[in-house]
Amino acid sequence: MSDAPQTAGRRERNKQAKLERILTAAGELFAERGVEEVTTQQIADRADIGTGTLFLYARNKGELLLLVQNAHYEAALERGRAAAEARPDVTDAVMAIVQQVVECNRKHVENGRTYLREMVFGDPGEPHHGKALAIAAQTGEAIAAVLGRDGHTGPEDAATRARIVSAVMFVSMATAVDRAIRTEDVVRDIRGQVEILLARRLGPAD
Repeated sequence: MSDAPQTAGRRERNKQAKLERILTAAGELFAERGVEEVTTQQIADRADIGTGTLFLYARNKGELLLLVQNAHYEAALERGRAAAEARPDVTDAVMAIVQQVVECNRKHVENGRTYLREMVFGDPGEPHHGKALAIAAQTGEAIAAVLGRDGHTGPEDAATRARIVSAVMFVSMATAVDRAIRTEDVVRDIRGQVEILLARRLGPAD
């Protein structure tokens, strides 16, 4: 029997181990210094790989940030979904999702802003960029699912309102660039806008 499957399996394990080292190294350095102050050589050195190997996983520093932050945003979205399940009030449930995403984005304000910029202006054909957009879409879907709980909001209406909530959230995160601004103040501002949107949903004209 050929040992090709074993060789392929070992190669995949080595590839995954390198990816994990890159994620750890880039995540640590970005958290310590901010993305603008970190070089790809520093990341490669800490991950104990060559820069050529590093560029097999991400072509530049922006893609490395997407690679690192995507994992954080996925985890934040899962926490938000779980928290929303425990909130019977629709507004509270929506904000449970929003809060987790905002907190993730503002753990390092400059990195969060750069991540949003890369998400919007990055190469749409690049897989890490595509993953970031997919996470944003999943966030909207999670919010839409919450909005549809009341039995009065149809799928199309819920999806439209979820896109509005997502837009409010991302604009608020992108514009709150001052590190002195507290995360709870950003969340409070978003909640005020969400409450207006949901009050319109409950109004007599609907």
